[in-house]
Order: sequence, then C-alpha cells, then structure tokens
Amino acid sequence: MSHAAAPRAKLTSTQWLICFIASVGFAFDIYELLMLPLIIRPALIELGDIRPGTPEFVTWFNLLFYVPAVAGGVFGLLGGYLTDRLGRRRVLTWSILLYAFAAFAAGYSTNLYMLLFCRCLVFIGVCVEFVAAVAWLAELFDNPQQRESVLGYTQAFSSIGGLLVAIANGLAVSYAMNLPAVQLPGFLSFLGEVKDQHAAWRYTLMSGLIPAIPLIVIRPFLPESPSWAKKRETGTLRRPSIGELFSPELRRTTIVTTIMFACSFAAAFGAIQQMPQIVPGLPEVQAAVDEKVKADFGDDKKAAMMTKLKDAGKNEADIKKAMGGEVRRIAGPIEQAAASTATKVQEVGGLVGRFLLAVLVAFVASRRTLLRIFLIPGLVIMPIVFGWAAVTSVEYLHVGIFIAGLLTVAQFSFWGNYLPHVYPVHLRGTGESFAANIGGRLIGTSFAAVTQTIATWLTIDAPYPTKVAYTAAGVAFTVYLINLIASFYLPEPKGEMLE
Repeated sequence: MSHAAAPRAKLTSTQWLICFIASVGFAFDIYELLMLPLIIRPALIELGDIRPGTPEFVTWFNLLFYVPAVAGGVFGLLGGYLTDRLGRRRVLTWSILLYAFAAFAAGYSTNLYMLLFCRCLVFIGVCVEFVAAVAWLAELFDNPQQRESVLGYTQAFSSIGGLLVAIANGLAVSYAMNLPAVQLPGFLSFLGEVKDQHAAWRYTLMSGLIPAIPLIVIRPFLPESPSWAKKRETGTLRRPSIGELFSPELRRTTIVTTIMFACSFAAAFGAIQQMPQIVPGLPEVQAAVDEKVKADFGDDKKAAMMTKLKDAGKNEADIKKAMGGEVRRIAGPIEQAAASTATKVQEVGGLVGRFLLAVLVAFVASRRTLLRIFLIPGLVIMPIVFGWAAVTSVEYLHVGIFIAGLLTVAQFSFWGNYLPHVYPVHLRGTGESFAANIGGRLIGTSFAAVTQTIATWLTIDAPYPTKVAYTAAGVAFTVYLINLIASFYLPEPKGEMLE
C-alpha cells in the first residue's frame, strides 16, 4: 500500500508522547523569543539607565534583537546540519535544555552585556529546536493527512506559548514585590550586583526554565525518527551538504523559501513585536500614567524631592534625571501592563490563525493558494492597524492586533508544514534550517532594528511611540507585498520528497 493510501490509524502512546514534547518545544521557543519585546524597555532602563527615544536606547534595542538573531542564524544552521547527522531526538533535547537554562540565567543579569550573552544562547537553542522538531514530526507519520494535522496542531502551541509569556509577564508585574528577591550566589559575585531584586522583567525571563522540567522526566522514553534511523542503520543516509541546497533541483526552493520566511518574520518583528514601544503613546495609557503620577508624585512630593537633592549637592542635570526616573518608575508598570494586554490579544489572534491554517491545510491542495489566503488580506489590513488603530485608541488597537496576529502568525505554521515536503531526508534539517534561520531569524528578525532606526529618523512632529507605529505600518506593507510577489515563484511540493 502506498503512503498516500495508508489508513489513518490512531496515535500510539509513544506518538502522543512525541507530540507532547514537540508541542512543549514549539510553545516555549516562542515563549522565549517574545520575552524580549516585553522586557527590553524596563531592562534597558534598569541595567543601562537608558531612556526610550534616545540614540543609546535604539543602539541597545538593535543589539539585543539582532546580535542574538545572528548567533541563532549561524548556530541554527549548524544545528540543522547536526540534526541530519546526529538525529532529530538528540538535537531537539539539547536545544530545549539550552534555551531553558539560558533564559533562567538571563534573569540574573547585572549588566547589558550579560543579558545580551544569555539572549544569544536562548536564540541558538530556539533556532535549533524548531528545525529538529519539524523534521521529527514529519517523519513520524505515514498517513499524509495525519502528518499535516499533527504538524499544524502541534505548531499551534507556539501561539499558546506567546499567550503564556504575556500572562507570565502580567503576573510578574502584579506580584513582583511578593516574590523572592533575585540575588546572585556568593561564588558568582564577580559578575556584579543585581540592582532591582524584585524587577518584574527578571521573573519573566526566569520563567523560561519551565520546559526543561517535563523534558528531563520524559527524555528516556522518546524514540528516534524511524525513517532517519532506518537509513542510518542500513548505511543509506547520505551526508548533508549546504551546497546541495543550491543544486539545480533545489536552488529555486531554497532561495524563494528563504526570502519568504524572512518576510514573514519581518512582519512579526518589524511591526507586531513593536507593540510594547507603541502602546505607551495611546491616549488612554497616557491618561492613566498622568493620573497615577499626579496621585503618587504630586507637587508637594516633587518639591520635597527637589529640596532633598539640592541639599545633597546635586546639580540641575542630576536633579532632572532623578525626577524623571521617579516618573518612569511610576509609569513603567502601567505601560508594561497595557503592553502585556495587547500582546495577549495578539497571541490569541495568532492562535486562531494557526488553528485555521491547520484546518485549511487538509482542504486547500495548492500551497501557493493556501499562503495567499493570509497574505492578500494582510496587505490591506496591516497598514491600517499600525498606521491608524495603533495611534487612535486601545479598543481599536486590540481589534486590529488580533487580526494582524492571525494573518501573520499563521504563516509560521505554513512554513512548518511546507518545508519538510520539499527536502529529502538527508537534507531535511539543513534545508529547513537555512530558510528558518538564515531567512527568518537572521534577516527577518533584523527588522526589529530596522523599524526602530527608521522611527528615529522620522522628522514628523509626533511622540516617539507614534513614530514607531507609522514606521511599523510601512514595514508591514512592504514585506507583505514582497511576500505576495514571491509566492508566485514558490514551488509546489513533490510527494516523493518526503519519502
């Protein structure tokens, strides 16, 4: 019986176990990535005393987004190669452990360089995990419909991970003062001292340790990919080669998927993940901040603080800086809570988009058509969301960011379903890794820096959050347009490739 005609059997307990671990991996790789947009603002303020809108803020914002993406892209490509050489299970396990413990360590950062180093390790683990998990799942099921459904629904947990990190950040903001103080152990005192031992952003980062717990328990029961293991045992597993990705048979596939994967990530990081920088400019958020500052830092308290600083011999610049710092301390939790709420709404939209993709993939035969179902509406809707809703009101923003999340995040599940079908077994991890890590992580993620840089160049008379929103609208429209044009060159998968 051919694979196309294979009956759709029920999942075995082992297959359920693999799906569970893959789902945890998908959930927490996005969980780890989406921490940064939520925590970068308070982290830069605490660790570097860097204020939003300043050149220093843009520099470090770009570094924290792009340097880990470069590390993830380079080492992720190596991880894809190792996935083809060493096996899917082994690489998947170590990649999850790497990003989990690196995220936990980042919560103890005493300076920006330590935070940057830990984020690089997190990105490397995430980039490798995605490739290993997709290859593993694709080779586990003989029935094509079952395979497509499993790939679609397990990847939907990525959006659950995004929702979870927004919830975790919201809880950290609300209960930070009631949690144990974050302190480095004595033998690590040479790394410096933790300034704010109850900072919400630290607890958000440390929650990234969670996926390591079930993995350590379940790891001994996980089997290797049967098709990869069989080829290795029989000596028919060919050595993977990056050069082979550009052979006449695969060149077009590699180039087009890399460009399109980059555009999908660019829409996410160049627009959607700018929400924490955009939300503080909304009228309702500004009104809430003004009210809180007036209540907690009124004229009497300002005068008292100014007198105290003058008596301490502080100059005018130091006084202004200290007064601004107090205002930021009051405003920070309000802005973070509003950003966390917007992120939750966006992730719910992304979750709906992933489930919609998982349903449609069984009914839409043409992969080009399937992708355009999300690209064509996005070309119109994304500029409206960021160019109008994101600067008008919280209510309009929540509606718009839900739709934006649905249309953009669904594309990530599309690539997880598409890529295993266009590369043979010995090149599957390498090919997926090139598109996902060079295209998505290395090029696409850099658009977080592109948006911030362009926003600082804008000469319009508007607050910085508004400039970011307008820039995000332009970036989103541009990359959606490029993606739509490139879809006309996207090869349709050949059934025999997966065999």
